Amino acid sequence: MTSVSFTRRSFVTGTASALALASVPKLAFGVTTPPTVRLEWQAFKSTPSFQSYYNAVRMMKANTNAGSPSSWQYWANVHRNYCPHSVAYFLAWHRGYIYYFEQQLRKVSGDTSLVLPYWDYYTYPVIPSEFTDTARGNPLYNSRVNTNVYQALDLSPFNDSNFQRGLSQAFEPALENAPHDPVHDVIGGYMADINTAALDPLFYLHHCNLDRLWNAWSLRTTSRVPAATNSYWTGNFTYASGLTMARSSTRTTTGLSYDYANDTTPKTLPPQAQQGRIVRVQAQLGATLVRPAPVTLPTTPGRAVSSTRKSLGGVKGLTLGVNSLTAVIPVQAANATALQDVLTTSPAIGLSDSPAAGQAQPHAAAPNGNSFQYVKLVLDGLSIAALAASGGFFFEVYLNLPPSGEVEAAKGRHFVGTLGAFEISVAAMHGMSMITYDVTDLLARQGAGNSGQVSVSFLRKSGANSPKGNAISANEMRVELGADAP
Repeated sequence: MTSVSFTRRSFVTGTASALALASVPKLAFGVTTPPTVRLEWQAFKSTPSFQSYYNAVRMMKANTNAGSPSSWQYWANVHRNYCPHSVAYFLAWHRGYIYYFEQQLRKVSGDTSLVLPYWDYYTYPVIPSEFTDTARGNPLYNSRVNTNVYQALDLSPFNDSNFQRGLSQAFEPALENAPHDPVHDVIGGYMADINTAALDPLFYLHHCNLDRLWNAWSLRTTSRVPAATNSYWTGNFTYASGLTMARSSTRTTTGLSYDYANDTTPKTLPPQAQQGRIVRVQAQLGATLVRPAPVTLPTTPGRAVSSTRKSLGGVKGLTLGVNSLTAVIPVQAANATALQDVLTTSPAIGLSDSPAAGQAQPHAAAPNGNSFQYVKLVLDGLSIAALAASGGFFFEVYLNLPPSGEVEAAKGRHFVGTLGAFEISVAAMHGMSMITYDVTDLLARQGAGNSGQVSVSFLRKSGANSPKGNAISANEMRVELGADAP
C-alpha cells in the first residue's frame, strides 16, 4: 500500500464562494425516496438520459467561471484540493464526491432522472467509443495515451475480507493499488496526473465503477466493513468551503439512495480487446509469473533516518525503464534481528482483526525511545522522465518473489503495490519525492524476518502505447523500521 502525507488543502484562487455553493444540491436527510439505479455505459447510452449527460458535460466545460459549481473546472478543483489518496477514506470520500457531481449534472441538464453511468472495464476493457470520437465539439473526448486498460485489471482485491487499512487482507488499499492507480497510469494524458485527472470525463465513470465494485464487495457475507456504530464513521468529509457530507452517509449506497445495475464482483478477466477485435485471451487464474532478473546496484548502509525511522539498508541509483528487474537489498545480521522483532510483535500485523491482535510491544527501540512497530519499503528521491509523465505504463512491485509461480498466489503473498506516473504525481502534489509502502504484514506472513536480504521486483506493465527508455528513477530504495504509523 502506498502512503503519502495528506493534509486538507485550501482551494486555489477562483474557487467557489459560499453563495455559489448554495446552488449545489444537498442531501435531504429523513426523506425516503426510491433508490436510483446507475447503469453501465453500454446500457446507459441507449437511454434518453444519454443526451442529458452529453449536454451537461458540454455546458459545464463551456462555463469558464471556476468558482461556479456549474463549471467543469470547479469539480476538478474539488478533487485536486481535497481528495484523500493512499490514506483512509479513499473510497468513502470519492463516494460523496461523485454523488454531489451527479446532483450537479442533474441541475445543469434539467433531467432529474439523470444518473452517473459507470464504465465496467472488467467486461469492456476498451474505452467506450463515445469518449474517443474526435469529432469536433465532442465534450467527452480528450487526448489519451491508450484506449485499452486490460493491463491495469486485477482480481486479487476481491479475495480480501477486511475493509480498512491497517488490517490484513484490506480491500480499500488493494482496490486503490489496482485497478484504480493503474487505470489512471495506462490511460495517461490528464488521467496520469492527480492535478488534471478530473478534467477527463472518463474519470467520473472510472470512479463510479470503483464505487460499484466496493458496493458489490461489501454485499458479500464474508466482507467486513466497520459497523454503522463504529467511530470509523464519525465526522464529516469536506469537498469545498460550505460543502460537506457526514462520513456515515457514505458507508453504503443505501444511505445516498442509489444502487447499481450490477452488484457482483468480477470473477475472471475479460478477453483483451483492441480496436474492436480480440487479440488474446488471458485468464489471471493459473497464469505464471516469473521473477525478473536481478541487477547489481551500489548499497547504502543501515542508519537512523529520523527520530522515528531507521534504515536497515538499501540500494541507490535505481532506474526503471522498459524492462522488468529485481533489486536485492542486503540486511546485516543485527538489523535482521531488529526486523524480526517488529515482525513478531507489531500491531500492524493484521492476521486477525480481534482487539488482542498485536498488543505485544517490539524489542527494537527507535532513537526517540519509542518502539519500532512498522516495516516500510521506501523509494526516496523519485523522479519521472518528461515523456513518461504522460503515462501509458506502470510497474507492479513485489517483495521476495520466488523464481516462478502462479499469479494469484504471488499477488496474495508478495504483491506490494504499483508505481507509475499517477502515483508519483500524488506524492509530488504533497510536496514529496518519496513513496512509502507498508510491508509489515506482508513480510510477517512470508516469515521473512530472519533473511539476510530483501528482494524487490518491478514488473513493467505497458499499454499498447507507452514511453521508451528510462522512465522512473529513485536516488535510494531502502527498508525502514518506523515508530510512526504508516
